[in-house]
Amino acid sequence: MTVDPLAEIVTLLQPSASYSKLVEYAGRWRIRRNIEGKPVFFAVLEGECRVVSSGRPPIIVRKGDFVLSPSTSDHVVESIDAPPHGIAMMPAEVGEGRFRVGPPDGTVNLRMQVGLCSFASPDAALLVSLLPAMIVASGEPRLALLLQLVADETRHSRPGREVVLERLLEVLLIEALRCGADVMSIPSLSRGLADDRLVAALRAMHARPARGWTVAGLAAEAGMSRSAFFARFTRVVGHPPMEYLLAWRMALARRLLRTRELAIEHVAAQVGYGSGSTFSTAFARHVGMSPMRYAKAMSTR
Repeated sequence: MTVDPLAEIVTLLQPSASYSKLVEYAGRWRIRRNIEGKPVFFAVLEGECRVVSSGRPPIIVRKGDFVLSPSTSDHVVESIDAPPHGIAMMPAEVGEGRFRVGPPDGTVNLRMQVGLCSFASPDAALLVSLLPAMIVASGEPRLALLLQLVADETRHSRPGREVVLERLLEVLLIEALRCGADVMSIPSLSRGLADDRLVAALRAMHARPARGWTVAGLAAEAGMSRSAFFARFTRVVGHPPMEYLLAWRMALARRLLRTRELAIEHVAAQVGYGSGSTFSTAFARHVGMSPMRYAKAMSTR
């Protein structure tokens, strides 16, 4: 069976929606996104604005664009003619599910559907590090439809609401990662999966994490020399091959330990370690506590 690494990571993140709201912007304004460090997404329904993030050039987003920031890094959203640097504003609620930024009597120059979500996985930071810090997609009707469904679901208390939202957000995240323009310019798993040489190695790691992989073995999967594969993987994915494999194995190990259904030796075998002691040492170094202590800590939550 073919394994989809992107779908695996998004599913492990366990996304859920906190809210989705319509926000109108008027005049000159600036919003600093710093909401509990949670992932945010927004769709531009009308007008345009500038998104400023650390470590990358500012971008202009316009009607029809969709922006997703899975990481917890701060960014600023501001009008094209922004106020002096340092001045930030807060949205004011003007109706059910509707907010406004800027002077109440000003002409609206931008409308966006803004959503805030969270990742329930204890491994969220590790998993998010494998994704792009920001994804921008333009003119994607499927994203617009998914966002509309998320917005509708967050406004009502129907039976099964949380399950429906989790599934919708999983699809929304995967769709954004598949079609986002910035996915192809920023080192990430998404970019690696779009690389016709690296995708074979990535799928092999995810399909057989227990195998005793080496850089040479992964290079053979990609049909490349060891040195060329190592350089290309690191440049495109953003992590050296064995560092990526370790991160994925540790994410799988944490999931198995949370179930408390397997002994440490069995967990070790399923994620590629020949003994429980070797696995315990690697796990403690990576996570900061022993597998046994981690399992006990998770059982009390």
